[in-house]
Amino acid sequence: MKTRIAKQIDLPAIVDIYNQTIDSRMVTADTEPQSVASKQAWFDSHTDTRPIYVVEDNEQVVAWLSFKSFYGRPAYNGTVEIAIYVDSNQRGKQIGQTLLQFAESLAPKLQIKSLLAFIFSHNTPSMRLFIKNDFAVWGELPNVAKMEDKEYSLTILGKRVDEN
Repeated sequence: MKTRIAKQIDLPAIVDIYNQTIDSRMVTADTEPQSVASKQAWFDSHTDTRPIYVVEDNEQVVAWLSFKSFYGRPAYNGTVEIAIYVDSNQRGKQIGQTLLQFAESLAPKLQIKSLLAFIFSHNTPSMRLFIKNDFAVWGELPNVAKMEDKEYSLTILGKRVDEN
């Protein structure tokens, strides 16, 4: 497997992997599948300092990682939200772990001091992954999402990756 910067040609696979998570109501607050066209602006908003990476296995995209600036104000430039998505057929193979470690290793190059993850509180696998990697609970937003008449809480996990 190899990790590389995402290209336009990868967007359909990125969207497919994202859409695989919607029905579980554990990963995203989107309730309907997204189209490639609807994710184009999001894809285009990623830059050299806030990139998207993909993991390839036999030339197939099997996972992706994105960095997103937090809150859009200059004082927060060193803080980013990360998102990790793994193809449903590839879960349990430590790809998420590898991508999380990869994200941390890129932090100095990208001038990132703090990583944030916004995770539904009931998403035990993701919570376990981040906590295992020394992320701490920095906040919780109780019952902020409503999907199919059920409310869900969102946990904010954070990790300082550069103490300077």
